[in-house]
Amino acid sequence: MSKILFFFSVALAFSADVLHSLPYLYYQSRNYDGSTDPHFTEKFFTQTLDHFNFNSMGNGTFNQRYLITDQYWKKGYGPIFFYTGNEGNIWDFALNSGFITELAAQQRALVIFAEHRYYGESLPFGNNSFSVPQVSLLTVEQALADYAVMITELKQQLGATDCPVIVFGGSYGGMLSVYMRIKYPNIVAGALAASAPILSTAGLGDSRQFFRDVTADFESVAPECTNAVRGAFHQLKELSERQDYGHIQAAFALCKPPSSPQDIHQLNGLLRNAFTLMAMLDYPYSTHFMGNMPANPVKVACKTMLRGLDLLVNLRDTAGIVYNATGTLTCFDLYSLYLECADPTGCGLGFDSLAWDYQACTEIELCYESNNETDMFPPMAFTKEIRRLYCSKRWAVVPRPGWLKIQFWGDALSTASNIIFSNGDLDPWANGGVRRSLSSSLTALNISGGAHHLDLRGSNEADPVSVVSARKTEADLIAQWVKMERTRLQKFV
Repeated sequence: MSKILFFFSVALAFSADVLHSLPYLYYQSRNYDGSTDPHFTEKFFTQTLDHFNFNSMGNGTFNQRYLITDQYWKKGYGPIFFYTGNEGNIWDFALNSGFITELAAQQRALVIFAEHRYYGESLPFGNNSFSVPQVSLLTVEQALADYAVMITELKQQLGATDCPVIVFGGSYGGMLSVYMRIKYPNIVAGALAASAPILSTAGLGDSRQFFRDVTADFESVAPECTNAVRGAFHQLKELSERQDYGHIQAAFALCKPPSSPQDIHQLNGLLRNAFTLMAMLDYPYSTHFMGNMPANPVKVACKTMLRGLDLLVNLRDTAGIVYNATGTLTCFDLYSLYLECADPTGCGLGFDSLAWDYQACTEIELCYESNNETDMFPPMAFTKEIRRLYCSKRWAVVPRPGWLKIQFWGDALSTASNIIFSNGDLDPWANGGVRRSLSSSLTALNISGGAHHLDLRGSNEADPVSVVSARKTEADLIAQWVKMERTRLQKFV
């Protein structure tokens, strides 16, 4: 989430390493986040194309990628920790979710990271996967069924039929973990949903919330920082109204001069996306997840915005933290670095971006807007009607508002069980998720100083005490769930 036409091909002419922002998200780098080295093996699972129609697509199958390690597993007894892959290459999630392998070492678990259909190398129809009608099999329900079938068959193959399964996920992957526990409690004993905007993506909440919370991150560092950002966007607006496109090109080092209001709209979106990504990835140490990011990027951004009197240059250099981390770009190409899509927080580029754009046009509701009143960004509306028109033109589909709420319970989750909802207070997605515990087995953990699913990352000496405590709570609850499931299974022996 936070992808902006998710990903990819990432404009190889440029060496910008990031361009994503998501639930979520393009995880381009493959640098592991530290901690335990899991030694994953890459495998492929023969998966059913359409789980719900026996006459569809010739009853075909496709190869679904997954990563597995039994390095820590007490064979046939230890639990199975299953990551419900989200919108990107599964290696990037596996190599940046070190908490799961750390916990596996403690609890002697088998670890599996499953790639979501239509992402990474799990393309059901190869390069034709995003044609109509082939793309129609990209749904949440199909993805959940994939995971349910994979878990069931792998347990049989590995002699693990009595091993309790716990699912994990971050952002959209966290949503899928919740849905797995709701939809398949016969298969999944519990779920850790980190930074899962399970309410806002179901159409619940305030359309102003997301960019308001991005702004709040920068406001908390220094009020003058957000004032500088507002001022820079105001200067850009004045130049565009005068059609002083040469000045804009020079100030922002654009490869081509803008020549229309649409180009200015595109520039505003590209700049806004950079702030979104820095707010999401405001980790206390440098990372190579969704690109190269310095430690505390929001603080770095504010320092950059306030370092001189030329606000436009400051704004350009602040965006460069995201788009030019390597420092090798000589100019910025507006339409290669950023694409508009049905997710105003970002889709990225390439095939993964197509997949997320389609999902944002069908089941995932992401109608967020900036308005320059409750946030520091230019007014950029994205209403249900704008979404409908875009999706009809792009994919020949009509969105179904409220479907996730109907299908997966929306805010009526109180009868579910064994789910952890974790959120960091620095994450703009947090207030789109569950922030208070709903019962003794539906636990909300709020992580002070935590960015986007920080708790899933491996341990780091720079971690705030809050995330260390959250991981301890998560580990204890998961151990309890595993014990409860073993007791339940023994009753049927």
